[in-house]
Amino acid sequence: MEPVRVGVVGCGVIGRIHMRFVTANDQLTLQAIADVSDASLAECDDKFSPATTYADAASLFADPDVEAVVLALPTCHRKALALQAFAAGKHVLTEKPVALNAGEVRELIAAKGDLLGACCSSRHRFISSAIEATKIVESGVLGELRLLRVRGVTAAGPPPAEGRTPPAWRVSRSLNGGGIMVNWGCYDLDFMLGITGWSFKPVTAFAQQWSVAPHLDARVAAGSDAETHLVGLVACEAGKAISIERGEFTSAQRDGAWEIIGEKGSLTLSLLPGEGNEIQLTTTTPDAGAETAVAWKGDDAFDQAHAGPIADLGLAIREGRQPLTSLENALVVQQITDALYRSADAGQCMPV
Repeated sequence: MEPVRVGVVGCGVIGRIHMRFVTANDQLTLQAIADVSDASLAECDDKFSPATTYADAASLFADPDVEAVVLALPTCHRKALALQAFAAGKHVLTEKPVALNAGEVRELIAAKGDLLGACCSSRHRFISSAIEATKIVESGVLGELRLLRVRGVTAAGPPPAEGRTPPAWRVSRSLNGGGIMVNWGCYDLDFMLGITGWSFKPVTAFAQQWSVAPHLDARVAAGSDAETHLVGLVACEAGKAISIERGEFTSAQRDGAWEIIGEKGSLTLSLLPGEGNEIQLTTTTPDAGAETAVAWKGDDAFDQAHAGPIADLGLAIREGRQPLTSLENALVVQQITDALYRSADAGQCMPV
């Protein structure tokens, strides 16, 4: 297979991670990089040796040797740049969240034509345990699926060291589209919906949200206006539901749970890669009731998660198929997120 020629826009932390995994993949070539910072561009040029460097995204999009672009920069900039990239005939991989809101995602879908669009919210579905969990769900051992349950909460740590300021985008509606729900909730939803074959069709959502407690506000940038804790329930077609809770900088103990529950059994697994990760399979019978066993145990690595989205897009381009999380899939995640935010703002149930 001829390597897919990739351009990366953004030479920050996440852009450099993409560059590292593009250069490590024989089926990809780092054709070009772009950044408005001369210093960052020079550092990445020296470290990753792309064929070409550009001082702006438009010049990279105009490069006829670039086939696919990675948009590794804040959410507020992605829609405009993705539209430019599609207009220039490039396939696009966006960082997560896919956009500021579902309306922006619909614009991207309308603009891409026959080109491929993908989102990095798929990242954690490339770890070994997620691949195995997908196979278990597909086997039908859980029976008719009923509930996806997520809880990912972290406790507040010490404030930033003197001279270090929290990033402005992290808890910002205008820059990031929201707070913890878009930062990590998009991973949760993609992970659970993808493993279950996108079979959960959301209908309505109800949520409550909280901003950082005043005595802990040194953990977020001044002027932050998005949530640091959200809990929601999404009612889906056919009597299914999604329960999700995400929190950071909280007064709660650290806790994480990802569970897929069906009428005959359930899976308990982890979104986060780690050594010795387990998938626990609980099944029920008329005589014994519920019995739990380890269905899989092994090592997951963050490298699998970070390498996956761009490698998958490259293969999708050459194989003529859709990526693991297409823009259409990412739209479902964004629609749920938008509905949870609308509900939390209004204090009432909202349609998805």
